[in-house]
Amino acid sequence: MAFFRNLSKFSAIKASSTSRLRNADPFVLSSFTWLSYLSTRISDEKIEPVQCSGLGPTKPHEKPRVVVLGSGWAGCRLMKGLDPKLYDIVCVSPRNHMVFTPLLASTCVGTLEFRSVAEPIGRIQPAISTEPGSYFFLANCTGIDANKHVVHCETVTEGIETPEPWRFSVSYDKLVIALGSQPSTFGIHGVKEHAIFLREVYHAQEIRRRLLLNLMLSDVPGITEEEKRRLLHCVVVGGGPTGVEFSGELSDFIMRDVRQRYAHVKDYIHVTLIEANEILSSFDDRLRGYATKQLTKSGVRLVRGIVKGVKADKILLDDGTEVPYGLLVWSTGVGPSPIIHSLDLPKAPGGRIGVDEWLRVPSVQDVFSIGDCSGFVESTGKPTLPALAQVAERQGKYLANLLNKIGNGGGGRAECAKDIELGEEFVYKHLGSMATIGRFKALVDLRESKEAKGVSLAGFFSFFIWRSAYLTRVVSWRNRFYVVINWVTTLVFGRDISRI
Repeated sequence: MAFFRNLSKFSAIKASSTSRLRNADPFVLSSFTWLSYLSTRISDEKIEPVQCSGLGPTKPHEKPRVVVLGSGWAGCRLMKGLDPKLYDIVCVSPRNHMVFTPLLASTCVGTLEFRSVAEPIGRIQPAISTEPGSYFFLANCTGIDANKHVVHCETVTEGIETPEPWRFSVSYDKLVIALGSQPSTFGIHGVKEHAIFLREVYHAQEIRRRLLLNLMLSDVPGITEEEKRRLLHCVVVGGGPTGVEFSGELSDFIMRDVRQRYAHVKDYIHVTLIEANEILSSFDDRLRGYATKQLTKSGVRLVRGIVKGVKADKILLDDGTEVPYGLLVWSTGVGPSPIIHSLDLPKAPGGRIGVDEWLRVPSVQDVFSIGDCSGFVESTGKPTLPALAQVAERQGKYLANLLNKIGNGGGGRAECAKDIELGEEFVYKHLGSMATIGRFKALVDLRESKEAKGVSLAGFFSFFIWRSAYLTRVVSWRNRFYVVINWVTTLVFGRDISRI
């Protein structure tokens, strides 16, 4: 076993543990041969990974290395814009694709297929797959040593019979933190255990499976009417664009597909949208009124209330009302993830990583932060930007150009950019908001802010604008083709309701 002969150079392995490793699945072993230079500490009880050098500091004859943490809107737009002739690019993320979140709600009910909204990292930045010094690591960041220019990571493992996670480190010349955010639960008991969020592809897959399962279970003989109504009650908490779009897609699915294919239970299924204040609070008042009218006409029940607790089969509201449900989707905003809180870096209001006007993290060298995990420090006098895809994408594009400028100026290596003129600072200009509400209708609000004046549209023409705009923003032509084919197929044949 060449793998273990190489590994023995770095660690002493006890005979009993060695025997256990040799009986492991060869595929699992071969998957980690690139980590053969790591050392492990093996005891009689378990294999305990230890932190070792992974990718060391770049040598003088090598290109500077940019390490990107995260593969969301900000990180992927950055990697797409970086010049691979100037830098080696290393991406560390727990997923190997970018999710086109504006169309994610459509995958929950079969309007689109899941691969239509997932773009592999290797297609966004081909250098990661082809250049010898560029890599993608399926791992989570566990810590950052800004003084030594090192990121500590741990590989992602899933399932029952999987190897222990490997811990390794990656040295960087420039580090970009684009770790995004996590759904906000506001400390409400039971949300994490019983609700489904809508931020990743696997969330949409779980929603689709749960919805179709409940439809089929409700048709089983012997199910009481009360249980049937509970199973087929879909509750959405959060009246922002994501919650409203999912409610619209779900009501459209019920009107066009469930009533035809599940005739026995068509009168039992309904949708409730719970919001503490006004739905779509960032939109024009006229558009909010139009959305409320259309959602109500589509059968969505709007409830104003605050959730105080979540149980396995019902929600408790602040007025004492109990709302039974079969499917609960939670969409109430986002906040910083635990790794962001744990990093010893300056913080902006709200717990995000603090950045200056050029998206640099103050007080440390060669560290930048973009996307939902970052915010301007108070000394800049700038407000914290909203956690929107267009903000993250614009920051990624700006920082890619800035790093390319630094690289062309000879400042790509660690601690070599102090004398580089950075140029114009980052300025965000809001381009407007859009949301679909089902039944081939949407809202388009092109105002720069809630108080500003501008164009606002609603109806079928807005729906055409919504689809056209997002189709042009889909990253690759391959996925644009998938999306168009899915839309046409759904229009002609209806949604795919297979529970796979």
